[in-house]
Amino acid sequence: MKRKAVLFLASSLGALLLIIAVFTVNQLVAFGSLLSVLHPYAGHAFLFLSGVLILFALVSGWRFFSTPSHPPLPLNESARNFQAYVTYLCRTLPAHPLHSEPLRNDKDLRWLRANLKLLEVDALNKTKQIATKNFFVGAFAQNTSYGTTTSLRNILKTVWNIYKMHHRNHNAMEFFLLVQSVYRCLPLSDFKREDIPAHIKPIIQSSFSNTLSSLLPGGNLLTPFFMNLFLAGATNTYLTCLAGMIAIRHCQMVSEEDRREIVQQSMFEASFMLKEIVRECNPVLSVTISNAVKKAGIESLDTVQPPAVGSNIAQDIVSHLASSLKSIIRENISVEKNDE
Repeated sequence: MKRKAVLFLASSLGALLLIIAVFTVNQLVAFGSLLSVLHPYAGHAFLFLSGVLILFALVSGWRFFSTPSHPPLPLNESARNFQAYVTYLCRTLPAHPLHSEPLRNDKDLRWLRANLKLLEVDALNKTKQIATKNFFVGAFAQNTSYGTTTSLRNILKTVWNIYKMHHRNHNAMEFFLLVQSVYRCLPLSDFKREDIPAHIKPIIQSSFSNTLSSLLPGGNLLTPFFMNLFLAGATNTYLTCLAGMIAIRHCQMVSEEDRREIVQQSMFEASFMLKEIVRECNPVLSVTISNAVKKAGIESLDTVQPPAVGSNIAQDIVSHLASSLKSIIRENISVEKNDE
């Protein structure tokens, strides 16, 4: 079935390209004949320039979408083609400016590993920076088209920055293959029920951390709302961290042995980075929401009208309580601002 489908799609695409080519050539010849009426050489010049332009577009498109050639990934460090692959990486990998020997000519495995370590530090910092942004995107724009597209754009931005750090020359198909590899390693891309608990565990641990429990208003009806925001932000952050870690591991592979450990090692490092980000973002999010709730409470209490002349006792009590609550909330907000 698959073979028949591929054959049908390939033949259909070939026929479509043939029709487009015939139509294009026919239109160009017709327009060239029209120009020949104005000048004998105008039509030939137009057809020549059109042919050069089409050829240039085809060549540049082929160079843009073609995958650069590279030696096969060795099985391990003792494989016969390992040295050839190390030489290829040393040639295509940008030299980090903090490397002790950035302009060394005879680059070897020691130079390569030192350079990869420095690039890894930059890639981790960039991943953490974008994952922190995605924490607030997930918390405040969850379940919205804006939040989904922004999160996806930030994840792609993370992968692109990591790819750019590890490649001197950039190629569209090479980047697309990296994105495809990262996507296949993410949870739910190929649903396996037994893998879900391993991904859920760091999110729950970070969201129910001691720092978070001390920041949440105990016994408050808004506690479920707080928890929903923190869980959404932590989930978004974990996916961004995991995508960044997988991209780093893919770009720094030197043998097939490294490929087998990509997912497990990336999950461990992503959960560690997630805890750091949540620890930094939780106080900011908690204080922001608490102040917003208190401000909303003051604005709602402002709608309570003062007692009019001849009002009953119930109206006097409600007005007095509203005034007292407003004073208490204002005092709490001013104390928190002084503490900050």
